[in-house]
Amino acid sequence: MTEPVASAVAAWESFYVIVGSSAAALTGLQFVVITLSMERRSAKAPAIAAFASPTVVHFCAAFLISVLFSAPWESITSPAIVAGVLGLIGVGYTGIVIRRAKRQSAYSPVFEDWLWHAILPLVAYVGFAVAGLCLQGRSAGSEFAIGAAAVLLLFCGIHNAWDAVTWNAQLAMEEVPAPDEPRGSC
Repeated sequence: MTEPVASAVAAWESFYVIVGSSAAALTGLQFVVITLSMERRSAKAPAIAAFASPTVVHFCAAFLISVLFSAPWESITSPAIVAGVLGLIGVGYTGIVIRRAKRQSAYSPVFEDWLWHAILPLVAYVGFAVAGLCLQGRSAGSEFAIGAAAVLLLFCGIHNAWDAVTWNAQLAMEEVPAPDEPRGSC
């Protein structure tokens, strides 16, 4: 490994350990959220594809970037290319998410949903793509842009997972009859 690449990667090692381990753990928790909502039978496949699956993808993208920038590269070119490609794939995937969110009928998205499920992830993926291009020229801001994009995806995932949990909890509360309501006959 050349010295400039080694020192640049070493300076970010703790950062990517934190982001990567957080993303991996939160991915597992998202599986629990989906499982619990499926047990209630309230989840609809189009809504999961529009709102829950992208959360897992964002966590996995943050994890992938963390793994990528923790590897002992000989030059910065390979991780820069992978970050750029990941960004381009993420931009395309965000388009798919937007289309799915518009087509599903289980929930009507509001501005906050568009912000956290479409706009902010798009910003993060564009950040990966642009920073991946600029990283090869050793632009000082590129490393920070990639780190910021990874953290942004992590926060989007946390927000979206919490949103899913609270939405499912609200639905569960609506399904429980009030104490003075009849519960049916035996």
